[in-house]
Amino acid sequence: MSSAGRTSPSLVWAGAVVFAVAVGLVLLMVVRPSAASPSGSGGAAAVPAEGSADVGFARDMSVHHQQAVEMAFLVRDRTDDEAVRRLAYDIINTQANQRGMMLGWLESWDRPKSSDRPPMEWMGHPVTASDGSLMPGMATDTQLDRLRAARGKGAEVLFLRLMTVHHRAGADMAQAAAGAAGTDEITSLAAGMARAQESEISLMADMLKDRGAQP
Repeated sequence: MSSAGRTSPSLVWAGAVVFAVAVGLVLLMVVRPSAASPSGSGGAAAVPAEGSADVGFARDMSVHHQQAVEMAFLVRDRTDDEAVRRLAYDIINTQANQRGMMLGWLESWDRPKSSDRPPMEWMGHPVTASDGSLMPGMATDTQLDRLRAARGKGAEVLFLRLMTVHHRAGADMAQAAAGAAGTDEITSLAAGMARAQESEISLMADMLKDRGAQP
């Protein structure tokens, strides 16, 4: 069974709450005069096109983030190590919040949250899913099963390795979006996301070293 079919109840609940709050905040912002409107007169801002980097990034990164949150929940429950649990907590909160924001923007733009088109098409190199991995950096179903079965140091090392790969691909995607997006929302979020994930990659390299493991 794919990882999508085994998402924990806590993940579903947390995602639903964050999404509801984020949609409310986004809709509040939408009804205010927008600085991005033509002539700056308070008219409605242009909505990103379906094939835009803004829509593609928001949609794809929401899926990417969802798996990161799932992996963080998994390791949180499989180790007592405070450093790893703290990192997992940060990932759960940060990426669930960002995911809610992106889904909220898609809602406000009246764009679907999923598409039949291949992921990453907006970057010019669409990808095909393999063993549940929908995009570069995403863990496969087999790897997630290994993480579910692991405990203690084994779970910590596997999580840090999987999340390092996940973050590298996420940072690449975010950098591409920051350079190609047409909205201030996506440009700002993507640039900040790339910086944060690069910082966490460095942190995880040190954590793996502390455990006598390589990335």
